[in-house]
Amino acid sequence: MFPIRDVNPTAIRPVLTWLVIAINVGVFLGLQPQSGSEADVFIYRNAAIACELTTGEALSAEEIGTGICLDSSGATVVFPNKSLPASVLYSMFLHAGIAHILFNMWSLWIFGNNVEEAFGHAGFAIVYLLSGAAATLGFVVLNSDLTVPLVGASGAIAGVMGAYLVLFPRHQVMTLVFFRIVAIPAMVFLGIWFFSQFLLNDGNVAWEAHVAGFLFGVLMTIPFRRRLLANTAGGAAGIATRA
Repeated sequence: MFPIRDVNPTAIRPVLTWLVIAINVGVFLGLQPQSGSEADVFIYRNAAIACELTTGEALSAEEIGTGICLDSSGATVVFPNKSLPASVLYSMFLHAGIAHILFNMWSLWIFGNNVEEAFGHAGFAIVYLLSGAAATLGFVVLNSDLTVPLVGASGAIAGVMGAYLVLFPRHQVMTLVFFRIVAIPAMVFLGIWFFSQFLLNDGNVAWEAHVAGFLFGVLMTIPFRRRLLANTAGGAAGIATRA
């Protein structure tokens, strides 16, 4: 399944969604090296790493070399000036390749505008960043000894998708399925996406971050659903009719 677009027009210009996409693309094309040792150095210097966030210390050369999270007290760390809290933020804007960033930004393009309309520009920024942080936390809790960098906006975008599910479960997502475009309710499309994450256990996909980000978006939206829908293009009318 590949989402093409949703049938859910907005009455705003989703400037925060556009800005987040622009920042991600700008970092990928303008700041992040794409190959060779420079790319590895850049990622290890800036991205969140579960072992570092668990121990509170940047990785040592031995940890990077062996891939084993150790008690590195007294060991020489490779990047002594690395800010571990900042790495959680930086990781949301780093990607592992062109396919990675294209799929992430496409998903944000489809689901972000409606969530931004509901939450407002500032509220959307909060949902996005907190979902990304929650995604990293969930990943670290389940992979505390991992020394591999965590990169990608997908945890934050998963939070946006979780919010979309709560707000617009019956809106249609036009989806490419085996060379045919089919209208699928958001609750079905996002439900399939969510449960499929548990099948992604090849080690190259941080499914734990996706699940944690998605659940955070859901839980953050549920208490405010009625109020948030009143901010959307058709939400206020729908609420008034049901009342």
